Amino acid sequence: MSSGSGATWRNWGGNVTAHPSVVTEVSTVGGVVDAVRTAASRGLTLRVAGTGHSFTPLVATDGVLLRVDGLRGVLGVDRERMRVRVAAGTPLHQLNPALQALGLALPNLGDIDRQTISGAVATGTHGTGVRRQGIAAAVCGLTLVLADGSVLRCSAAESPEVFEAARVGLGALGVVVEVELQCVPAFRLHARESGESFSSVLGGIHELADAHDHVDMHWFPHTDRVLLKRNDRVGPGEGPGPLPPWRSRLDDDLLANRVYEGVNRVLARAPRLTPRVNQLSARVLGAREFADDSWKVFCSSREVRFVESEYAVPRTSVVPVLSELRAWFERTSAPVPFPVEVRFIGADDVWLSTAYERANAYVAVHQYHRMDPGPLFAAFEAIVAEHEGRPHWGKVHTLGADRLRSLYPRFDDVLAVRDRLDPGRLFTNAHVAHLLGD
Repeated sequence: MSSGSGATWRNWGGNVTAHPSVVTEVSTVGGVVDAVRTAASRGLTLRVAGTGHSFTPLVATDGVLLRVDGLRGVLGVDRERMRVRVAAGTPLHQLNPALQALGLALPNLGDIDRQTISGAVATGTHGTGVRRQGIAAAVCGLTLVLADGSVLRCSAAESPEVFEAARVGLGALGVVVEVELQCVPAFRLHARESGESFSSVLGGIHELADAHDHVDMHWFPHTDRVLLKRNDRVGPGEGPGPLPPWRSRLDDDLLANRVYEGVNRVLARAPRLTPRVNQLSARVLGAREFADDSWKVFCSSREVRFVESEYAVPRTSVVPVLSELRAWFERTSAPVPFPVEVRFIGADDVWLSTAYERANAYVAVHQYHRMDPGPLFAAFEAIVAEHEGRPHWGKVHTLGADRLRSLYPRFDDVLAVRDRLDPGRLFTNAHVAHLLGD
């Protein structure tokens, strides 16, 4: 365990900055226990930092910032039940190939793999697929270090209320040091990507979502064009081969990152050009078709920095929400170069999951990190507020405890578990207090 002070912490998007009084790095569970007990004895609060891919100030603290990067790796495998125990600081881009080597995979993933497994779970990272669920639904056990320094293992059979509250726990119940995951046999996905008419896709969006295992669409504001991604499971040897290395480098490295970064820098200086540039970007979308290991299809490199707001709305609300958002873009010509992303997920039983007992469409708006996201996010939040929108816990939103309580039937049950585990509020900050009503 190592400690320091006077550091400045920033998240990946650059929109959150913190000045913790102490930064502690740990590589063992014992180091976490020591850090928790030391923070409590000094009257400091403690927050855990992963890789900083949340756009909300969940981590920001002027107390102890605990880095768990040193807690990495697969700790155990139950091959019969296809379950793995994973250290909390393991990033997804290391976990996915490790599972592949075991002949296993997570049933669903988001489109970024830079997060730690504990951070992805704590904030409700979800992926897409109407017959699938988010990553937290695959969690079958957790080990936490509690505010008194004790270590608690929880599951559906052991301390079940803690388990239900902690699966998406916002770091407010304790420090997660180990995650047990229910995996599936490793699988391949047949990916088909094409540019389509946004109006046409919107007209058949529910049939489209039902017809494929995973659907993800990226609509360019100020255009009627969408990049449509359809991924379906295929058996060994079925479907086309992987993308050739040259095509992957061209599409994902050069065009999606280096060139796109340059385009956004220009638009940050000349925002009035955004509608015309989006029209051009939408016209050059290339069709691709390939098959590969699931995690290689799900996840892509995102090097162009942005800030994001994402809400889950009932599936039936996706067309009205997107129609209202399109009308706002038409009225305002707002300079938003990043596509609007639309995905779907099935209902789950995780207490603070955005998909708790509700099948959802997810709509996400993004803004380049050098441009002002305020007008876009305010308009978007006003639209989804009319459709029982539940905010992604790691994406920008303004909702507090009063509104969140009405959106989450088990909200007060989570608070009761928190009162029992952390009555002194060791694991808090101003944002967590706003969310949970302290």
